[in-house]
Amino acid sequence: MKLLRIRLLAGITIATTALAWAGARLWASLDTLPGVPAAAPLVLAAVAVVLLATAFSLRSRLKAARERQPGAKGVDPLGAARALVLGQASALVSAVVTGIYAGMGIELLTELDVAARRSQAVTAGFAVLAGVAVMASALWLQHVCRLPEDHDDPTGPAASPR
Repeated sequence: MKLLRIRLLAGITIATTALAWAGARLWASLDTLPGVPAAAPLVLAAVAVVLLATAFSLRSRLKAARERQPGAKGVDPLGAARALVLGQASALVSAVVTGIYAGMGIELLTELDVAARRSQAVTAGFAVLAGVAVMASALWLQHVCRLPEDHDDPTGPAASPR
């Protein structure tokens, strides 16, 4: 499985921000810009907490198994793979959503004299911060789920005749 890179997530976020900002400018020029949902930062923060809890759980279980502690509960490889896929999917979706809220927030900065728009700009800012937290949590979960590399394995990828 390919690992996600910070560059990829940043690129997606920046591209989505530019597109969302252009779309928000167009929408605002034609009509009134839709509001930013108040629950957006809360939902993103909840996803970040779930990813962090999963990473902490897997990390402690892997450490206990590695140190051969008595009564250590092992890690199901399929469960770890599912957690990894959940983290990577969450990071990719969060990069898009973060870009959308960042683009809308940039457009809302032009209307800070209106109290409702100022409140929405703050909400968009918190959504961006929560989106970054989701991406950071997902990258850490990915780091926790990495397998240690075995350089002494003669049947490893270096020994394959490709």
